[in-house]
Amino acid sequence: MNNLPCRLLLSDGSRFEGFFFTSPHVRTGEVVFNTALTGYQEVVTDPSYTGQMVVMTYPMIGSYGVTPLDNESSKAHLRVLICKEYIPFYSNWRATQSLGEFLDDHQVVGITGVDTRTLTRRLRDHGSLNGVVAPATHDWDRLADMIGAIPTMVGQNLTPLVTTPTPYRVVPSNALPTYRVAVIDTGVKRHILNELTQRGCSCDVFPVTASVHDILGQFDGVMLANGPGDPEPVESVIHLIQQLLGKLPIFGICLGHQLLWLALGGQTYKLKFGHHAVNHPVRQLATGRVEITSQNHGFCIDIDSLPSDQIELTHINLNDHTPEGFRHRRYPAFSVQYHPESAPGPHDSTYLFDDFVNMMQQFRMKGFANVVS
Repeated sequence: MNNLPCRLLLSDGSRFEGFFFTSPHVRTGEVVFNTALTGYQEVVTDPSYTGQMVVMTYPMIGSYGVTPLDNESSKAHLRVLICKEYIPFYSNWRATQSLGEFLDDHQVVGITGVDTRTLTRRLRDHGSLNGVVAPATHDWDRLADMIGAIPTMVGQNLTPLVTTPTPYRVVPSNALPTYRVAVIDTGVKRHILNELTQRGCSCDVFPVTASVHDILGQFDGVMLANGPGDPEPVESVIHLIQQLLGKLPIFGICLGHQLLWLALGGQTYKLKFGHHAVNHPVRQLATGRVEITSQNHGFCIDIDSLPSDQIELTHINLNDHTPEGFRHRRYPAFSVQYHPESAPGPHDSTYLFDDFVNMMQQFRMKGFANVVS
């Protein structure tokens, strides 16, 4: 732990001070807050946080170290992790290193001693803001000049930064595959693949440059994964989805949910401060059942931008009443805004993977005409 003093400046002029618990570097990005009490390792390795600085509202971070099996991807993706109190001495029989050591290995900055309560309230009041973190030797005016050069998250296609360079396959470990799923890697989390393989699915993970010819005739379904940035500029995947609609069952999660909506002709917009938590209540409209969900997104679908005779709203957020899920009335396609793989978070929503498998089974056995009748 370095204990070198640092400064954090937000684009609205707010100033915060703290200390580095990693190597000191200058970093810029969009500042968001996450209200999870645990799961900082899954947050750090979630590709959806690319380009962002994450404020953890829980005051003590690092107490259980880092365990390789809990990683959601092969590296840390966020730019800065902001804590009230970093705990360098972890206690966990599964852990292999401290959080600070892990962040240093991946050149991610961690800072501690920040008034995260005040910082979070600032973000709630004013929305997500751009920020810059730097050693305290940088004067505030110099940091203000850096902030002016930070692009907004709106309009940024960040999927090329997180997608796989070449296709790869993940298969069930205890049985022969029953279904083959094409996964479009816009930043897929490992636990999404785990949920599919546990249900007998073989997953072929494709980069965002995949074509319809790579998929049609070879797979039973398509998974549209999570990922970072604004969905609207991800034109290659939107075009691919349009070519696949009605030809294979489709299940979208998070960014994939937004991309499916755009492919159908809908619109999206940026939320004020997004949803980053493991405790958001979501109501399943068909049953009235409330799920406690894991969430990480800064954009939302505009439910009024598509007619109700084409889509059915299936889930709604009970905190702010934003849409959280829909299905198409004609095509075998559905999606949710939250993370049913629940890493981290409660497991209330894993049934959605069963729904996807059932949809593939019906599609295979009865054909498209019967699936949508």
